[in-house]
Amino acid sequence: MTVIAFAAARRRVPLAAGACLFSFTAFWLAQRAADVSMIDLMVYRAEGETVRAGGDLYALRTTEAHLPTTYPPFAALLFTPLTLLDTPDMRMLATLGNLLLLVAFVALSLRLILEERPILEERFVLEARHARVEAVLWVSALAVWCEPVWTTLRYGQINLLLAVLVLWDLSRRPGHRWAGLGIGLAAAVKLTPALFAVFLLLTGAAEALRRGVWRPAVRHACVAAVSFAGATLLAAAVLPYDSRRFWTRMVFEAGRVGLAEDTANQSLRGVLARLLHTADPGPWWAVSAAVSCTLGLTAAVAAALRGERARAVLCCAATALLVSPVSWSHHWVWCVPMVLALGVEAARQGGRLRWAAAGAACLVFCSYALWWVPHGAGRLELDQNYGQMTLSGLYALTASAFLLAALVPVGRSQAVANE
Repeated sequence: MTVIAFAAARRRVPLAAGACLFSFTAFWLAQRAADVSMIDLMVYRAEGETVRAGGDLYALRTTEAHLPTTYPPFAALLFTPLTLLDTPDMRMLATLGNLLLLVAFVALSLRLILEERPILEERFVLEARHARVEAVLWVSALAVWCEPVWTTLRYGQINLLLAVLVLWDLSRRPGHRWAGLGIGLAAAVKLTPALFAVFLLLTGAAEALRRGVWRPAVRHACVAAVSFAGATLLAAAVLPYDSRRFWTRMVFEAGRVGLAEDTANQSLRGVLARLLHTADPGPWWAVSAAVSCTLGLTAAVAAALRGERARAVLCCAATALLVSPVSWSHHWVWCVPMVLALGVEAARQGGRLRWAAAGAACLVFCSYALWWVPHGAGRLELDQNYGQMTLSGLYALTASAFLLAALVPVGRSQAVANE
């Protein structure tokens, strides 16, 4: 029976590959028809040119939007090779690279999610190499059309690269010698992934308290910290002035990134800015971010202690996106493994509620509903009504619901322990 299933899966791989190629080609043509500017990619190139010219990195204003530099100096060092390409070639290679990264991201997501579900994996014959490749291709063909992925490629963003670095780390076997390197490098490029190192450290500490032994998670966190420090010190050696400015001043200026109330900002700060009709939610955001970070990391660590690595990683990702001062919609590429995890859970355990949750999450990220509200010039977001504010906060609401659902097993386990 298994041999027959393997053979059937092998025959389906060319069909899946064809569907994926067709989807990617249609996506490429749609983006060209929309005449996408890939404006963030142009900013990256300008940063690389500034580094090569020895200019002031954080005085840079580039493109017609006069966008500033917002990433740490190490990112600008990585962007210098972009200056060796002309603009058309750079855009083509960036699009192709992001499409390949999407396939890698889906593959890593499936490996992380399915490792805990051998029964389900056997049911769909996903332990077979050909069947796994087929699943990756089909999911990639669909995932490219969700709003965060579409917008990532539209702007020429690096979200998929950072997500792949993090998932490459977290899908390794515990104790892998290089585990932590990806998280450290990702955090050196953009600070948000650093929360994954905090999650690993807390998980290792919880394991040590429970079992009294040194756990791989602590080593994992230490490697991430050393990698981050090494990349940051390298940037400081090459760009001492820019590094000093960033770490003493620019890192604290959240306003440089953009307007808090912008519809594209799907963090708690953005939701509160629109809800309170203010450009600066101030202490309301600080309190909500602290509470959300505590609850989110609690859910992540508890899931990790139960052996549910996929849920733990996704809780940490959702928490990082929620508490960041600015989480643009294209940062939410983590919706891909989130929807996959919900779908696999529904297929494994059944139930209308689980299928409804998976379908609702898929609809949120594929409907582009956050753009159905007034937005753009004139700060229109500050005058949204409650219905519009709900639509413009769908990503944050979905992530919050995901975290609350993950906290349910924590509450149940504590109740059982108290009894």
